[in-house]
Parts: sequence; C-alpha cells; structure tokens
Amino acid sequence: MSDLRKTALALFAAAVERADPALALRRQLAEAPLAPLPEGGRSLILAVGKAAIPMMREALAQIPEPRAALVVTNPENLCTLPGAQVIAGSHPVPDEASAAAGRAVVDFLAGATAQDRVIALISGGGSALMVAPASGLTLEDKAEVGRLLLASGLEINEMNLIRQQLSDLKGGGLLRHAAPAPVTAYLLSDVIGDDLRAIASGPTVSPIGTRSEARAVMERVGIWEAAPEAVKAHLSAREEPVDLPSAENILIGSNRHSLAAMEDAASGWDAQIVSDHLTGDVAEAAQAVIEAAHKAPSDRPVALIFGGETTVRLTGTGLGGRNQELALRVAQLGTERLTGDWVFLSGGTDGRDGPTDAAGGIVTPETWAAVSDAGQDPEALLANNDSYAALKAADALVMTGGTGTNVADVQVFLRKPD
Repeated sequence: MSDLRKTALALFAAAVERADPALALRRQLAEAPLAPLPEGGRSLILAVGKAAIPMMREALAQIPEPRAALVVTNPENLCTLPGAQVIAGSHPVPDEASAAAGRAVVDFLAGATAQDRVIALISGGGSALMVAPASGLTLEDKAEVGRLLLASGLEINEMNLIRQQLSDLKGGGLLRHAAPAPVTAYLLSDVIGDDLRAIASGPTVSPIGTRSEARAVMERVGIWEAAPEAVKAHLSAREEPVDLPSAENILIGSNRHSLAAMEDAASGWDAQIVSDHLTGDVAEAAQAVIEAAHKAPSDRPVALIFGGETTVRLTGTGLGGRNQELALRVAQLGTERLTGDWVFLSGGTDGRDGPTDAAGGIVTPETWAAVSDAGQDPEALLANNDSYAALKAADALVMTGGTGTNVADVQVFLRKPD
C-alpha cells in the first residue's frame, strides 16, 4: 500500500508543478517569444493576483529593459522585488488598500503610448486585491456589495458579472486604461472551466453581462434591496454600448493543464481523466468517485483522475476542508463497496484546504478503521465536519505547505488488480 501512496503523492506533485506560475510563464515565453519593441517603446509589466510575485519575478528575468513593473498581491505574499513596485490589496473583502492598489494601476497605465506594450500577469484573487469603483460609486459601496455576494450562495461567474458592472478596471476596464498600447495577458486560472472573464473578474476580456443582468441576479437571490442606493442607481441607469480595445489573452496554467500533467506522469497505469468538473456537494462527489471506480477495469492498474471544486454542507462545528471531507467520505464508502488495494487522494493545489494547514487527505481501505483504532469515532467526526481530526488520527493528511499557486483541486484514485 505504501507504493500506492507514494504514486498518488507523486501525481499530486506533478499537478502542482504544472501549475507553478513561474514555470508556466517561462514555458510560454520560450514557446512564443515576445516580439521586439518598437523604437522608443517600453514594456509595462503589471502582475495582479495571489501568484503575482512568482509571475513577475519570472517576467523580469525574461523581458529586457526598457520596462516598468507593478505588482498587486495579497498581504501574505508581500515582499521586496528588485525592479518592481510591490503593493498589497485586501482579500476576500476589498478595503482602502485595495482601492489604493486600483489607483496605482490606473496611474501606472496612464502614460502608455502606442509604442509601448502592456504585459498583464493575472491570477486568482485579483478581483478583491485591485479595486477601482465605477463612476459615482465609493469603496464602501463596493465593499458592501462584496459582503452581500459572499453570503449570497451565488456561483463565481454570477458574482463576477455583478463585480464587473461596478468596476472601472474589471470586465475589460484595464484595456481602456492601457490604450493605445497593445495588451498581452498571461493568465493562471483558478476557475473551473477556465472562463477568462471570471479570472480576477476579467480585467483584459469583455464583461460577462450587462448592468440589467447584474440587477436581475441580485433581485433573484434577494440582495437587491440591501444594496447601497448608489449601486442600485448605477445598475438601473441606461447602458451605452462600448467598444473595448482588443487584447491577446493566453492561458498558461489551469486545473485542466494539471490534470493532463497527472495523466502524463502516470506511467505504467491505465490512466484517464474521468472529470474536470467534480463539483457540488462532497457527499455526491464521493459517490461519483466510487461509481467511477466500479466501472474501471479490474484486470490492470488504473489511475482515475478528477479535478474541480466541491462544496461542504456545514452541519457541525469541526475543522476541515472540502478535500479532507471528500477523502474521508471516499474512505467510508470504499471500505464498504470496494475490493483490492486502492488509494484515493484529494488535495488543493495551493496546499491549503479550508482553514487548516493540510492540502487534503489520502485514504486507503484501512483508513476508516484506523480512525477507530486511534480511539476516535469516524461517524461522529464526519457528522461534525471534523475531517481534519479524523484524518490526522489515521495519519491520512496530505501536508505540503503553501505551494505558491492555485488551480483549484485535483483528485486521483489508484487501484491494483484484485
């Protein structure tokens, strides 16, 4: 069983490595180098998001002078980076630091000319880290809507539809500030399905929808009346069609890319990507994993690969995360319904699962009983959403530390023939 665990952990490491922001940008620039600058032009390099530091560090190593560089990242990643100005916004609810970051971005782009080029390095988290309220709105207006959205239960695309309509930079707004300079954007996706409009709320792509559509979503989920009056006035105003400048948007890393890396790394296994949309409640996701295992061939080693982002229905007060609970539920079902030697791993590519220091969990046919053998009640722990305690008791936590990237979650189920 230890060999299966080692293989599962190696495949997880392959997924994380493929999502490494610096390596992904290096690979892309090697495959498609930037064209020489026009006479008198500069490269204006802007990095926004949780992976902004490693992306900018690589860009500065690859892109020659003359250039200027600005980084907007989260406070945890704030550091000195020679050759670039580095500032921190706030996440997940924007504050004055985020507004200051938004103003810095606008000022950074203000002097762009047709001879310059803007290189945007975009990763998840940028929506809250860089804030520039639309005309007539204040930071407080946007922050209040942000709080309403986080408690609304809306999918990320619907949240971003609303955020874009309240912003001067999101939904293609950055392109207006960069004009007349051409924009090339390199994106690391933390969004399942890789809709570029949803990554950091799409500063270099067209918006998801319109003001009236944003209002309709807010009305549907019952947050319209609680919105600030200025926001309601803005979203109720007449809309004028606006032509956005074009941009080249290049996806350099995503959940799907990482799943493909796992498949490639599974040498000697009958490997397949079963789903890149393992979403919804963890109980249903666990059932889907077990069903896929039942359908897989039993006469050869199989590696079933999944990716996505599940959700946990909180009914208890325990500690855990969606990956840990998914692993624990697969351990429970697998003990009852599967035969042979198998391992299942579920982990967050950022190395952090929920409010814990674990990336996820790795379970085997022995895990469920191991929790009991350690003096714990696995049923009670699961009912209390205490998957961290259960997996820790069974020595089944995946501990990697922060990875410096995030392309959502990956899972792998390995089984040898009976």
